[in-house]
Amino acid sequence: MNSDFATLEPDTSAHQHRSRLLEGMAVAMAQKGYGDTTIADVVREASVSRRTFYEHFPTKADCLVALYEAASHNALKVLRQEIDPARNWEEQLEHALHAYLGAMASNPALMRTLFIEILHLGPEGLAARRRVNQEIADYMVAVVRDVTPDLAMAVVGGIHELVLQAIEDGKVDELPRLTSTATALVKAVAHRG
Repeated sequence: MNSDFATLEPDTSAHQHRSRLLEGMAVAMAQKGYGDTTIADVVREASVSRRTFYEHFPTKADCLVALYEAASHNALKVLRQEIDPARNWEEQLEHALHAYLGAMASNPALMRTLFIEILHLGPEGLAARRRVNQEIADYMVAVVRDVTPDLAMAVVGGIHELVLQAIEDGKVDELPRLTSTATALVKAVAHRG
């Protein structure tokens, strides 16, 4: 199994099977896409039984949503680790966004899952995407001076559209190049008149 997915959730005994299933889902989807991935593929990649799968997830869609949320929380964790609330956010912004985009660039197959495959779920996938975007926007409101919730969501959406474009163009490895654009966007919104 690809160890790049091992950090999706803590590897405690309580989460070991769940983490392996998420990793199995990520690997299977990287190979086949969501539509062609079966539960049999997931459990084979995870080296667990079908019964274990159903102990954790009622459906394949639930497993994908859990993968999406776990991976998104890891990306947000990278962003949070790069911002020290005691220091001026502007001084830290470029470094934090570079780390966030770099974390995404480190796993192209997972980025496809996060930004494209999740939408195959329809309303359920869209709801998961919105929950994660809201969490990031809420963090931005807490850190960036004078940014309203609506503006924060617009920034998150704008940055994520740039990420989606890079994924569609096969340039996930170049995501850190978006740092200056993302930084300029956040600063422009924060310094609006």
